[in-house]
Amino acid sequence: MVSKVVHETLAAFVAERDWAQFHTPENLAKSVAIEAAVTTWKTHDEKHGNWPVVYLLDDGNGTARANSNTLRDIYIGETLNAANRMHQHLKTPAKQHLKNIRIVIGERFNKSVCLDLESYLIKMLAGDGSNRVLNRNNGITDTQYYQREMYREGFRNIFERLKAEGVFSRSIPEIENSDLFKLSPSKALTEEQANSVEEIVNGLLTDIERGSKSTIVIQGDPGTGKTVMAIYMIKLLIDIKTFTSLEDLDSDLRFCNFFTVRNQRLLHDLRIGLVVPQQSLRKSIQIVFKKTPGLEPSMVMDPFKVGEAEGVFDLLLVDETHRLNQRANQAGAILNTKFGTITSSLFGSDDKSKTQLDWIRAKSRHQIFLLDAAQSVRPADLPTELLSGLVADTRASGRHFQLRTQMRVKAGSDFVSYVRWILDPHPLSYPRVKQDFGEYDFRSFDNVAHMRDQIFQHNAEVGLSRMVAGFAWPWNSKKDKNKFDIEIDETQLRWNSVIADWISSRKALEEVGSIHTVQGYDLNYVGVIIGL
Repeated sequence: MVSKVVHETLAAFVAERDWAQFHTPENLAKSVAIEAAVTTWKTHDEKHGNWPVVYLLDDGNGTARANSNTLRDIYIGETLNAANRMHQHLKTPAKQHLKNIRIVIGERFNKSVCLDLESYLIKMLAGDGSNRVLNRNNGITDTQYYQREMYREGFRNIFERLKAEGVFSRSIPEIENSDLFKLSPSKALTEEQANSVEEIVNGLLTDIERGSKSTIVIQGDPGTGKTVMAIYMIKLLIDIKTFTSLEDLDSDLRFCNFFTVRNQRLLHDLRIGLVVPQQSLRKSIQIVFKKTPGLEPSMVMDPFKVGEAEGVFDLLLVDETHRLNQRANQAGAILNTKFGTITSSLFGSDDKSKTQLDWIRAKSRHQIFLLDAAQSVRPADLPTELLSGLVADTRASGRHFQLRTQMRVKAGSDFVSYVRWILDPHPLSYPRVKQDFGEYDFRSFDNVAHMRDQIFQHNAEVGLSRMVAGFAWPWNSKKDKNKFDIEIDETQLRWNSVIADWISSRKALEEVGSIHTVQGYDLNYVGVIIGL
């Protein structure tokens, strides 16, 4: 027997619906059933209608499987009124296929806790590899609140409970060690990053409206979040371009004001691309884009693909700008020929002074360059004076953004400058004194075998521990797999046997990765061999 409250709610639900939005009778039946269940559930406890909660909606596509070709659609949200929020989602065509509802209720939850838990679950589900997270990038930031660490301890218990129900397919360490997690746009930004994103997007929208061109530089040391920030901005712009309802947007979130009809119109025909010169990192980002709604792997390109593309891009973001090439000997004869062909097609002749930076400017109306000039590693990389000029120009125009918060190395930003100082052949001061970085495990070895043993031990304990080196030894094993490349005392080692995604490859622990395979990636522990 259906209660009077449920009966009246269903009658109103049916009367308000546009039947075409359900597409099939089965979808209608599911929606009516869920509506009835939600209405009944609300009567069981007042917290179901007046309490801060976090909820998950999914399409019921089986237990999560990380390596499955079929991704499960999932949406994560927070609200003060769970029952009303579920009713709202039923009215949204884009979410009517989501039929499983899970609601996380805590006796000590408040708005700040729920926002943090929502952000945590979004980034963990995005990094799990078995889900298509439907949430838009509307501005969750990494914000402090009272007793945050205590609450965050409880997040792990919530994760394990959801994993037991098949929502997650991987453990927390497996997710946190994955490229999908580290490069996902489903991240809470730092205040520094959020401020920069807000100013950049505001300026970009203004320039598009005026028909003006623009050049922006985001500069920062390794590990300051340049790559993630670029991916985040692309997802944000695509979300603004494609949003269909204000229903999912929390007015308390940082970037909700960008989701307007005016901005959507400005971005309607936006053609956007991410240029990644480094092959290994490019492949990893393409995998992330493949699993992110609104993004496509084809958006991620090398400079040659940009130069050969038809037409002009509205916006190109260039990661590792310092790795763009000037005219120099390329990796193969085909690329040498391509360099001249592209330059000729863009500038009317094969001008040897033109670089890939010139290609980017010629092929786009707006550019965002992410760079750290100190990370240039090849003679063919852009010269320092060219990068200095780019930085100076954007400083003068007010379009230069500096990232300082160290996010990769737990020792902080001082560690990066310290390492650069001790490796500098012409330091400004002497002597080179070892600094103390607290709990951060920084050691120097005079025996490569001992360092290798430590890396093996750390990899067994926490994973993602590798040996790397600058390219100071010839790559003998490239042509003869039986040869060794690096021989120090009694230790014989080989360079990375694969270029793309070496860190996750089967033999990575036994090999030494070159700078070309690890630049831009995160590791838990790294053993660095300094060559002469």
